[in-house]
Amino acid sequence: MVLEATMIVVDNSESSRNGDYVPSRFDAQADAVNLIFQAKTQSNPESAVGLMSMGGAGPEVLTTLTTDIGKILDGLHRTKIKGSSHVSTSINIAALALKHRQNKSQRQRIIVFTCSPMSEDEKAMIKLAKRMKKINIAIDFIAFGDLSDETTKKLEAFNENIKGGEGSHLAKIPPGPNLLSDSIVTTPILAGEGMGVNPNMGGGGGEGGQGGGNEFEFGVDPSMDPELAIALRMSLEEENARKEKEKKEREEQEAKANLEGIPEGDEKQPLLDQNGEASGSGSAAQNGEQEKKDKDEGDKMDTA
Repeated sequence: MVLEATMIVVDNSESSRNGDYVPSRFDAQADAVNLIFQAKTQSNPESAVGLMSMGGAGPEVLTTLTTDIGKILDGLHRTKIKGSSHVSTSINIAALALKHRQNKSQRQRIIVFTCSPMSEDEKAMIKLAKRMKKINIAIDFIAFGDLSDETTKKLEAFNENIKGGEGSHLAKIPPGPNLLSDSIVTTPILAGEGMGVNPNMGGGGGEGGQGGGNEFEFGVDPSMDPELAIALRMSLEEENARKEKEKKEREEQEAKANLEGIPEGDEKQPLLDQNGEASGSGSAAQNGEQEKKDKDEGDKMDTA
């Protein structure tokens, strides 16, 4: 289980009012934020999540790193939709918040939602990506809405320059019948490295964007459905215990059958002879032979 400190940046610019995602772009983000928080904290109880907004006059830290979902929800409730987005500034502030995390063993990650045009140029985004990679901060972009080719190109350039061992991903999620949170589940951002991206998503970047196959035990991601994962594990353990019990019973029956096949001798022979000696014992046999010898010698003497 990865121990992480994650800052989530939501896009609360005017573009987030659009209703092409149910019920709106901003509300769809709020639902997805809740999902990401649950996934991170259930994967490792010591992982922490913070929340920021990038719209309005400038980025704002709504909730510092916490394990309390109530604080995250309160931050979302207080967020107002206004202004334009400030992507690069919000990433820099999020990186500063991660730098001051209490648990330094936590890996650093920033997840950025964006559904609006970007004012930053491509060179500035590439420079920012290289700086974030140098200080070991993984950054995932969740691009949704009808983004222009120019904005998509900037995000792809950023992702190409930040990809590294910690895993940074770009998920492009066009409008569709699925909820935004349901679509994010199938991306490498939550599904894990090498899990692949749903082809209906319109593509995705990062190390996990190409592969396939299910790397989770029983085919279930414990962070997504911990109760099902526990139930499957218990079922497997019960089945193994049942098989082990049947094996022991079979071995005991075979051993008992082998013992029954061993002859126990003449059960009619008494255990003790008339002299109180063990029947068939060496001493009794010797006494019998001595008595027979004495009788024979007596007979010879009588004859003489």
